[in-house]
Amino acid sequence: MPNNYPTSRIYTVDQYATALVRQYSQQLTALYKLGARKIAVFGLGPLGCTPTEIARFGTGGKPCVDSINNATSLYNDRLKPLVYELNSNFPDARFTFINVTISPSASQQVGPCCQVREDGQCIPNSIPCPDRNLTIFYDGLHPTEITNMGIASRSYNAPSPMDASPYDISALVQL
Repeated sequence: MPNNYPTSRIYTVDQYATALVRQYSQQLTALYKLGARKIAVFGLGPLGCTPTEIARFGTGGKPCVDSINNATSLYNDRLKPLVYELNSNFPDARFTFINVTISPSASQQVGPCCQVREDGQCIPNSIPCPDRNLTIFYDGLHPTEITNMGIASRSYNAPSPMDASPYDISALVQL
């Protein structure tokens, strides 16, 4: 993992995932205490597949940066059981886990729609691609509208239990 933050010198990736989920649990509990009763908890998407991370670390011939995706998987693997724990601890509330995935179509490019700076943002005044529907990412970090619509669609009406658990958002609002 990159050493951009002091946490990478304090924690292992495994320890950091645990610490983040512990903090998230406190925040979700605070929301519950403020009256929230239906909460969708979104996991992290495949951050190692963003153009910025691919450019920064390379992939060794693979489609994405495995070390980064492995770290996000550790986090998500701890987040999903937290949702079940919160549902058990707060029986009058409903929490659900949304697994954020990016499934490109055969016609979509993984690269950004614009020329990007080192920080992953579009270079000011650069000309973006003519059809954003043909790319997954607008810049080096942010998904395009069509990608976000796919994520939203699978979150609301999950075709698979892998997309949402214990229920998708359409079921959550009916409870």
